[in-house]
Amino acid sequence: MSEFPTGDFRLTRTLDDDAADAALRADVREGLTGSPKSLPPKWFYDSRGSELFEEITRLPEYYPTRAEREILQERAGEIAAVSGARTLVELGSGSSEKTRHLIEALPALDTYVPVDVSESALRGAAEVLLADRPGLRVHALVADFTRPLALPPSPGPRLVVFLGGTVGNLLPPERAAFLRSVRAMLSPGDALLMGTDLVKDEAVLVAAYDDAQGVTAEFNRNVLAVIDRELGADFHTADFAHVAVWNREHEWMEMRLRARVDALVKIRALDLVVPFTAGEEILTEISAKFRQEGVRGELASAGLELSQWWTDREGRFALSLSIAAATAEEEVRDSGEVRGAGTPGRANREAQASATAD
Repeated sequence: MSEFPTGDFRLTRTLDDDAADAALRADVREGLTGSPKSLPPKWFYDSRGSELFEEITRLPEYYPTRAEREILQERAGEIAAVSGARTLVELGSGSSEKTRHLIEALPALDTYVPVDVSESALRGAAEVLLADRPGLRVHALVADFTRPLALPPSPGPRLVVFLGGTVGNLLPPERAAFLRSVRAMLSPGDALLMGTDLVKDEAVLVAAYDDAQGVTAEFNRNVLAVIDRELGADFHTADFAHVAVWNREHEWMEMRLRARVDALVKIRALDLVVPFTAGEEILTEISAKFRQEGVRGELASAGLELSQWWTDREGRFALSLSIAAATAEEEVRDSGEVRGAGTPGRANREAQASATAD
């Protein structure tokens, strides 16, 4: 771990320089030798993939970004009032563009902690934010938010933000583990703001993942271009068709790449040859769609109590605010702290953090 403080900006790296390469190698080997074949969606996002996704968010068929932005614009004041956050932690922050609505609505905000795997994105976003709000402290973490995180010291209450419906890219066991890891970051009374795309008409969902212009198809095939470039593979992307289907049983969208012809793909960096038969598919993404009661149950299983539920005017997308419930262990600890039997309790910790910040 290394830190690079500059004024009100501090950056901490928790990933080794070769972490991304090692993870890509492991994911490709495991995914393309498995049955059925699969690849994690995080490998869509090289510079070209990020450009394509930005283009997707502007397509008429792709409603989630517009719907979530509508909620943030209309409800930021309520979110700020309910959370009372002095520290805002954003998982998968990217450009931090949507989060600015929250930052502007939080007058008592002391510290912003963006978390992303891209150091350049973190630095770029911090530069823009600090120009607009010079008194804000920004402590960026170069980290993989799907792994347990140690957050830097900062005043409470904390609000952890996870936008974009990205939680839907996780399989149910992965979601459960992720939500437990978020709860572990929080003290009782801290909050999680999470974006979830909602179950709706199948035709609307399929169109959002298979647009008429073919941008999503190019985005999907880009994962093969990443493997070609980074691992010396010889995928011919035109030999794979983009497929988007609604899985009614699991209530999630699936994106797949279907081989148009028989092929033998060599991946030199892995000393691996991967055979494909015509019609064989690679699962590249799931995107679960949610119902309110299902979200409530998943949050409760992780020790988070659903407090607020906001949707856009058409009911397509939801932001949920959940509060960290005190565990029995935390109640015993805090009870002892109040009596002076241990380390400073939550109120004292926050007072100390506030005094330090001031």
